Amino acid sequence: MNVQDLVVYRDASSRTVDRYLMPHEGRVIAVRRHPATLLPPLVLAVGGLILCGFVATLVSVMWIWWAWLLTLGYLLWKVIAWSVQFFLVTEHRVMVIRGVLNRDVAMMPLAKVTDIALKRSLAGRMLGYGEFVMESAGQKQALRNVGYMPYPEQLYLEVSSVIFGAEDESPD
Repeated sequence: MNVQDLVVYRDASSRTVDRYLMPHEGRVIAVRRHPATLLPPLVLAVGGLILCGFVATLVSVMWIWWAWLLTLGYLLWKVIAWSVQFFLVTEHRVMVIRGVLNRDVAMMPLAKVTDIALKRSLAGRMLGYGEFVMESAGQKQALRNVGYMPYPEQLYLEVSSVIFGAEDESPD
């Protein structure tokens, strides 16, 4: 079993990703961020539901449910934003594509990447995500930190092999 089989957040074909590739470029890695990014809006929506239910039992007001619909709309917006956000590695560059209405594409050429580090918080270790920290030659880049990467160890090895080259040193 290889890394491609393990990473379920991979994008097999997407116009979202393909429109930002140059004609001679092919995707090596295309993944969505870990769904843990949706936890804060989910907690807000569930907490809002509990709070609205509690307030509705004390006071007979219907407008409180409209406030809960706002939190539900916020959750829906975050789910849509998550579904169109990608971390993309090609043979020539690393990109993060995000945004629903306003599209933001951050890019760093592979030749500029001098180091990549993997950071994992306690929550990240429990839920299965990590953060990539990329160092570049010279100036500060737009792609320094890329958080909520799924299957971080496998992706770290795969991204490192694309950036720094993979050499098979086995004697066979």
